[in-house]
Formats: sequence, structure tokens, C-alpha cells
Amino acid sequence: MEEITGYVENIIYRNADNGYTVLDFVVDEFLITCTGIFPTVGEGENLLLRGDYVDHPTYGKQFKAVSYEAVAPTDTISMERYLGSGAIKGIGPKLAARIIKLFGDDTFRIIEEEPERLAEVKGISINKAMEISDQIVGAKDIRNAMIFLDRFGLHGNKAIKIYNRFGNEIYNVIQSNPYKLADEISGIGFKTADEIASQVGIKVDSEFRIKGGVQYILSQGAGMGHTYLPIETLTRMSQDLLGVDQDSIHAQILNLAMDRKLIIKKDEEESQVYSRSFYRMEESIAGMLKELDVTYKVDKEDLANTIRRIELEEEIELDELQKNAVIAAAERGFFILTGGPGTGKTTTITTMIKLFEEENYNIFLAAPTGRAAKRMSEATGYEARTIHRMLEVTGNISDDDDNTSFARFERNEDNPLECDVIIIDEMSMVDVSLMYALLKAISPGTRLIIVGDEHQLPSVGPGNVLKDILASGHFASVTLEKIFRQAQESDIVMNAHKIHQGEHVELDNKSKDFFFLKRDDADTIIRVMLTLVRDKMPKYVDAGISEIQVLTPTRKGLIGVERLNGILQNFLNPPSPKKKEWSGDTRIFREGDKVMQIRNDYQLEWEVTGNYNIAIEKGVGVFNGDVGIIKDINDWAKTITVEYEEGKKVVYPFASLDELELAYAITIHKSQGSEYPAVVMPIMEGPKMLMNRNILYTAITRAKKCVTMVGDANVFYSMVDNTSQAKRYSGLRSRIDEAFRE
Repeated sequence: MEEITGYVENIIYRNADNGYTVLDFVVDEFLITCTGIFPTVGEGENLLLRGDYVDHPTYGKQFKAVSYEAVAPTDTISMERYLGSGAIKGIGPKLAARIIKLFGDDTFRIIEEEPERLAEVKGISINKAMEISDQIVGAKDIRNAMIFLDRFGLHGNKAIKIYNRFGNEIYNVIQSNPYKLADEISGIGFKTADEIASQVGIKVDSEFRIKGGVQYILSQGAGMGHTYLPIETLTRMSQDLLGVDQDSIHAQILNLAMDRKLIIKKDEEESQVYSRSFYRMEESIAGMLKELDVTYKVDKEDLANTIRRIELEEEIELDELQKNAVIAAAERGFFILTGGPGTGKTTTITTMIKLFEEENYNIFLAAPTGRAAKRMSEATGYEARTIHRMLEVTGNISDDDDNTSFARFERNEDNPLECDVIIIDEMSMVDVSLMYALLKAISPGTRLIIVGDEHQLPSVGPGNVLKDILASGHFASVTLEKIFRQAQESDIVMNAHKIHQGEHVELDNKSKDFFFLKRDDADTIIRVMLTLVRDKMPKYVDAGISEIQVLTPTRKGLIGVERLNGILQNFLNPPSPKKKEWSGDTRIFREGDKVMQIRNDYQLEWEVTGNYNIAIEKGVGVFNGDVGIIKDINDWAKTITVEYEEGKKVVYPFASLDELELAYAITIHKSQGSEYPAVVMPIMEGPKMLMNRNILYTAITRAKKCVTMVGDANVFYSMVDNTSQAKRYSGLRSRIDEAFRE
């Protein structure tokens, strides 16, 4: 690595999120363009940079700095340049010249050690002198902290957040308890803190380390859908992570409970350990549902006559269960409608809407994802929004007790939704935190109707909301069972129901919308899939290539998401001189790529643009599972622009691209709530917990016009027979039971 020393002439560009900076740097009167992570460096500062010269394909020769340190100005010219650069508030070029003229080479010592003497300069009061000193000393403190944190791999936005939280106390925190970083700074996990702890000599059986490890395991459990873990499971996993004995772990679990960081709940013979936030959510959901569940007096005869009139006007005929559902929705403050594909859920919802319209009720429709909301709008003819948009998401809020972050909404108990009826579709996708936020925004007296298919996969986020509510048995619900004639013409619908019932469907390819192509090895399966996606399916279902979705049960392996996406990208969006690329770690993003947001980001800004690229709508929030297309890669600004549904454009700094992944192939779990013109799915041996009936049922029901599976028929039938599912720990059913015992 080379070292160069000089001063900052001009800041060309700085990314406020990660500190990435492009600057003009003067070395021995030569101007050099430098790039690197300089979150706090200002114009006029003297620096020593370490790095190498690189040739940028667009901008030519640059110095790419990997580290830096501030160098005190060694001559009066450098001192005057820095003081007059504008970096120090209240000092301009003229005042800087007067300071240097009076104090000369001793200027910086006086500012740091005898700041009151600055008042000897005309135009500087005692107060102003102290402010100038504070700024210079403060800037020095920040630089020193950034350099210190960089030694531990903490830089950019993370380092800034750490310094903003701890200030100069950061040195003591790192040396004595680095686990405070994971406990108090979002985006810094236990493993990062543990690596730092090992570097500074923290003992393996440290109380801080064990507490941090236990909380980390609970957060990992939440990532797998659990709202709690049995204490035995939590202890075993903590032991595997930390390498300490059970007694030490139990002691710190109890200490965390004493500090109210965790809740320990006895349920039958099992001790359940919750993070405080998830326990509070489940407990509150149970109480709020009970409060909503009121009974309204209705005239049964009038109601039956109104339903008959709606049937005539809409030219529909409801079966007995559908009528029961409409009646229950009118009678109850909270109602659940479930059923598989083709059983008439949409017709039933539309009848409910017509019924409530006759009462002049204000009705809101919503679903968990943009795709599901769009489908709800198309099916009912009424506007539907995402739940996040209905609740007016504005950013995120952190729970300091367990270092978790949730969406912040404008609509809540203090500013509730102004409507009479709320109907939520695709409820199987709603996790515990979103359900909690939704219920907080619903006033008593508002009807809530939730609709879903309980046999689909549970939410990606923690909880088992729909199944737990149904299993409690405390609320009115109707499950639609009859498959209507139009749906009977679809083998997708009929075979989905047969698979749900454990029947072995025929794989004879005599269908118009359900196909199985028998192939034996992974490479052959992939070649067939490529042909289907690019050449066959778009014409067959009259859709674009980007609308044909490959679904697979696994992330890893020969037919996993990670391998398939690389192959599909090169086949469907190959490299071209006309397409800019970004490459980092093991991934390549290319203009035109289909990508997915892989975690909820409540602060990410989006905008919809109109003529002349003028923004006509702005908002915040991009969510786990949202799929878009890369429209632009800007090497100079270090950003990628992705366009999502409804024309929402989001600009990602290169440093934030860990939130994106290719989406030519996605896991079946990530496809929940979506519907595609055609689905292509590889079928090969895989982990038993992923190769089950529930996964297969969910994948098939994502296809609107055609589903084609390619692979081993024996594996397909073993999936139909396999009813085992990964255990999901959630306590909402128990909390509901408790609420009704009170």
C-alpha cells in the first residue's frame, strides 16, 4: 500500500449513510481524485491516506484509500487553509488570517489548551472562542474514534451510529463490554460483538457474553418465525454458540428476566422464553381481538332478503357456507373467513362489501403485499392497499429492551383508522408485529374481517397469527369447502385440493394448466426450465419473461435459489456493453435484472415519477418479498435504482445492497401472497422439512394460468405424503385463552 499526505481541496460527493466520499486531494501541489470511507472529513483538513492507485473505466486514475488518519497542520499556510475552509463554523478566510497572524505556529496548541486566548483576536468573544475550540477538539475526537473503530472492522454508518450513541465513552465500552454494541445499536449483531470481545480479551464465561448470546439466539429464533423458544431449546442452542455450561446460561436467563429484558412463561409443563416485545404483542393482540368481538343485532329476515337481492343484481349464487359467512360478518365485530382456491372467497368478500355499502359504511380493503393488494382490487373491483400503506408507515421504531426494530405508523391508538369495516386478505402472511400494529389502529366499534387459507405456509416474520386465532375457537369463523364450477375447470385448483387431502394426482400431462416433465438430473432439469421460462411459457400464458416465476423449496443445493439465480441471470439477462454492472462479494447485479428486497426497511424512501422525471408521489418503506427491476446503475454516485410495482423507484447506495438479491428464482416461502401467470418448479430430493405437502400446495396455488414442474415424480409423491412441518413456537393461542378466562 502507498501512503500520500496532503489536504482536502474539495468534497465532490459523500454518501451520508455509509460515509463513502469522493474528494479532490492536493499532494505537493498536484490534484488527485481520492475515494474511500471518510464520514467526517472536511475541506481543508490535512490527511495521511493509505491505499493504491486504480484506473476507473469512466473517471480515470484515482487513489482508492483503505484507511486514513488526520495529520496536524505543520505550517501556518496549512493551518490558515483549514481554519478558513468553512469546516469550523464561525471562521471565514479573513478571521482565519487574523488568528494565524497573531499566534503563528502555536495556533492549534492554543486552540486546544488555552482557547480563551482566541478572544485576543479582533472579532472573537470568549463564548465564540470556546465554541471554536469545542468544534476543533470535537472533530479530532470523532476522527480518532473512527480510526479506533476501524481497527475492529466497524466503519461507515455503523461507526457513526456507535459514536453518536457512546461518544468518547466508546473506548471503555469496547474494552469492558463490547456486547453493549449488539444490545444498543441496530445493525450490529452478537457475532460482531463477540469477535471484538475476543480481540480485547473478554473471558468466554463473561456475564456480558452469555447474556448477549442468549438474546442473539432468541433473535435468530424470531428470524425462523418463533415468538418464543422453550427454555431447553434456548439453553441447548446457547451452549452450542457459547461453549459454556448450562448452569451459567440458566443464571443469565434469570438475570435477563429480572431486568425485564425477557419474559419466562409457564405453559403446561414447558417454560417458554420470550423477548419482551413479542410477549407484549401477543398479549395485546389477544386483548384487542376480544374487545373487537362484539355482537350486533340484525334483522335476520331483512338480511336474508338483502343477500338474495345482491345475488340477483350481481348474477351470483352463494352456497350455504358463503351465506353464513356474510351473515356472520354482519353480526360480529370480528370474523374469520377461510378456504382454499376456487371456493368462492372473493365472491363472498364482494357480497359483504355490497351489504355494507347499503348501510353507507366506509370500507377499507388491504393485504400484506403490493401484489396481494393489487389482486384483491382486480378481483373485487374495489381499491385495496397494502396494510403498511393503510396504516401510513413513516419509518421504524426500536425496542431498546431487546434491540428489535419495528415499523412506525401514523395510524395507531391515538390516530385510528377512520372507517366502519376493514377487510384483510391473505392473512396467513401477517406476522405478529403487523397484526399488533393493525389492531392498535382499529377503534372499538369497527368491524374487522380477516380472510385467508390456513393451509398455506405461515408468515415469513414471527408468529402463527391466522392459525392461532382459528385454533383458539373463541371467534366466529367459516371455512368454505365447495369448489365452484368455473374453478373445477382448472387442474391447478382441483389438484391443489387433492394434494391438500393427500391424494396422488395423475401426472399424465393431459391438462391445459398443470404439467409435470419427468427428468432425472439437476443439469437436465435446469436446461428444461430455461427453455420453459424464456421460450415456451411467455407465449403460452401471454406474459413477459419477467412475469414467469421459478419457485424452489430450497436456498442451497443443485436446484436452490442461489445456484439457479446465477444461471437464470446469465441466460435471461446476459452481459452486454449496453448494460452497466455492479459486482461485489459473490454477486453481480446488472441493469435489467429482476431483484427482491429481502428484509423490511421502513426508512427506505421511494418515489413515483411522471413527465420529465418529476416526482408525483413519495413515501417510505420497502418490504421483504417486494420484487422489482434494476433500471440504473450509477458508478459515480455508487447507487442502484430499482423500480417496483406501481412505478415506485428506490435508490440503493452500493453499501446497502445486502438488502437485495436476484429474484429470477425465489423460495416458495417468499412467494406467499403473490400470483404469477405461470410458475416453473424443479422437483428433486431435498431436506425432509422443506419437501412437504404444505410447501407443494403453496407453490401450486401461486400459479394463475399454468404450473409446470420438472424433475422426479417419486419426489413429488413423497412431498404429497409428507405432512411434517418445521415446528413454529408461538403463544398467541394461549394468550387468547387467557384473555377469555379473565
